[in-house]
Amino acid sequence: MSGEEPLALSVVIPVYDERDNLRPLVAELLPVVRALDGPVEVLFVDDGSRDGGDRVLAEIAAEEPEVVVIRLRRNFGKAEALTAGFRAARGEVIVTLDGDGQDDPAEIPRMLAALEGGLDLVSGWKRDRRDPPARRAASRLFNGVTRRVSGVALHDLNCGFKAYRAEVVRALALAGDQYRYIPVLAAHEGFRVGELVVNHRARVHGSSKYGLERYARGFLDLLTITFLGRYRHRPMHLFGGLGLLMLVAGLLIGAYMSVLRFAGEGIGDRPLLLLGVLLILVGIQFLTIGLVSEMIQRHHLRPRVDEAASRVERVLR
Repeated sequence: MSGEEPLALSVVIPVYDERDNLRPLVAELLPVVRALDGPVEVLFVDDGSRDGGDRVLAEIAAEEPEVVVIRLRRNFGKAEALTAGFRAARGEVIVTLDGDGQDDPAEIPRMLAALEGGLDLVSGWKRDRRDPPARRAASRLFNGVTRRVSGVALHDLNCGFKAYRAEVVRALALAGDQYRYIPVLAAHEGFRVGELVVNHRARVHGSSKYGLERYARGFLDLLTITFLGRYRHRPMHLFGGLGLLMLVAGLLIGAYMSVLRFAGEGIGDRPLLLLGVLLILVGIQFLTIGLVSEMIQRHHLRPRVDEAASRVERVLR
């Protein structure tokens, strides 16, 4: 976050090749944020656009004092664009929306009111989504799987229209395509997360920059985030549990094969014997990985204590 004097609100908008949507979006957005209490800023993060959008943004910034443009050297992806915007934002509250014009800026006051109601992050829910049927179906599947795996009961985790308290974005560490799971990351950090039905509109200009292949990458990111959220501070519970299960299964198989051997049966060519040995070896390896992970975790224990202290909401005396 910037070290300058804080503002009431920062609006962060990552854009990539959205030239024709920029001026209509600014024309809608600025009257809404100017009507709010306190000073505001609108941060456009140009993620290496190649359609001339950078020139349009430069013109807008010269015309509108609230508009700030951050230009990345090349197309790094939405996670990097959001991170750059979060670092530069000075608002006590931060709102993000996409630059394609499908998010309705008129919903911002409602999202801010939901934050004032006690939430730390409000995620938009595009209940009536104005996208092609294939994208809507893929989104429903994606959100259903994410809810089941992560335990965060939101209907539209991937919606780019969100409102945050500033401390939430300070705690986020986005990499790859993990921006899709911001509510999950925030929930793992102990923040109060909720959602609000928002108006979603059909795209007027341009086309989506994301294909269906992003959902395959997103599933791998979901596994990563789930692992880090549940086992980051206790890796032995995962690796040790799997290792112990395999070790016990291998020992039971070994005991069974030993009984058969003492009974006079030949076991040298039995696949079950090989399975038992394999389970024992792999189980020991998993236990060893768990122990090494715990040693690494203990090495970083002191920073964790300081981090835990920073998360204390209040102290009652």
